[in-house]
Amino acid sequence: MVKHATHAELGYLGDTFGRPSGLPEPLFGEGADTNADMWARADESREDIVARYRGAWAHADATLEERELDAVGTVPWWPSGADEVTLHHAIVRVIADTHRHAGHADIIRELIDGAVGMNEDNTSLPTADTAWWAEYRQQLESVARKASGQE
Repeated sequence: MVKHATHAELGYLGDTFGRPSGLPEPLFGEGADTNADMWARADESREDIVARYRGAWAHADATLEERELDAVGTVPWWPSGADEVTLHHAIVRVIADTHRHAGHADIIRELIDGAVGMNEDNTSLPTADTAWWAEYRQQLESVARKASGQE
């Protein structure tokens, strides 16, 4: 997810506004792996991936400093004729993409360690026993089935 966020920021907040980063782009070119931004290769360390993301932040920050919100850029991977976007739109798109993937990461973390909520002292969840949660889940399942016409 960090590699994907790196690629999105470099693309939307760099290349789109005529500001290539100069950072290595493992997603393009001859021999590039399919969906290379969706997984870490064996030769990539966590430190390398995080450092590249920090470089993307700095590059995006520079774009935000240099361009006005209504500046128009061209998204290289969008269809010709429908490829123009304002910096404001690009920022919102990157924020939404990052937000969505942060939610994915939170779900993965919950599956790994079972921890939920804001922190150990504040789960943000109702205090209830296992039976209450089972009944609650069943209630939600029933509502979903009714809404989809299955009940």
